Amino acid sequence: MKQLTQIGATTQEAISLALQKLGKTREQVDVEVLQEGKKGFLGFGARTAEVRVTVREVQVPTIDTAKAEQPDTTQLDEPTVVDDVETISSQVSEQPSEIEAIQQVVEEQKEEEEALIDPIEEAKAYLINIAKQLDIPDLEIETTREGKYVLLQLKCEKAALLIGKRGQTLNSLQQLTQLVLNKSAKQFLMVKLDVENYRERRQEALELLADRMADKALRLNQRVAFEPMQSYERKIIHNQLANRLDIETYSEGAEPNRYLVIEPVKND
Repeated sequence: MKQLTQIGATTQEAISLALQKLGKTREQVDVEVLQEGKKGFLGFGARTAEVRVTVREVQVPTIDTAKAEQPDTTQLDEPTVVDDVETISSQVSEQPSEIEAIQQVVEEQKEEEEALIDPIEEAKAYLINIAKQLDIPDLEIETTREGKYVLLQLKCEKAALLIGKRGQTLNSLQQLTQLVLNKSAKQFLMVKLDVENYRERRQEALELLADRMADKALRLNQRVAFEPMQSYERKIIHNQLANRLDIETYSEGAEPNRYLVIEPVKND
């Protein structure tokens, strides 16, 4: 048994000094306080603390070698034999694993969530959020659907913000809305976005412009070119002049700067 008596200014200090000398931790020793320390007053009546620290003995379990050499035969009288491994394997395989069961539950929940999502309502919510970011709190949306075609008619006081220069903002919103709509739709849908019947008014203006530019080309007897336009706007002009035999129309340039040209037909 290893034992040490140690003094210190305080009991804790005496214990710490003893542990350092013994090279042990507090859990490995027993401490007996022989005398509590006292500070005194102005140096009078002070006394040191004294402790006795004893290292605990480690109990090493003994092994009965005679008993250890004898095997336990109580469980070996009737050994268990697997007679039909294939039968047991088939029974185990019939039970779905926990992972498969969890995956099935997750897939069912996903299908239920997708069934609850209305792609058109999701697209409308997206547009309303965009409008709020543009400081348009009064956006109203009317929906019309015919097969795979969806028309979203927008109404608000600041319609010009949603249209943009020559409808560029409206066209960009239409492309983004179609992506949002088809993200959760079960079939591909085509979206047409309009604001205060802008597209109808724009089509009428382009048809009038097409007639004027065609007359100009004939009057000057030379080709005339439009400014760059979206493909659907060029198509409106093509369709408007398709029945005229005195001019021809075609497009030149690369997107997004592709433009339409009207040229008089040359008579041989």
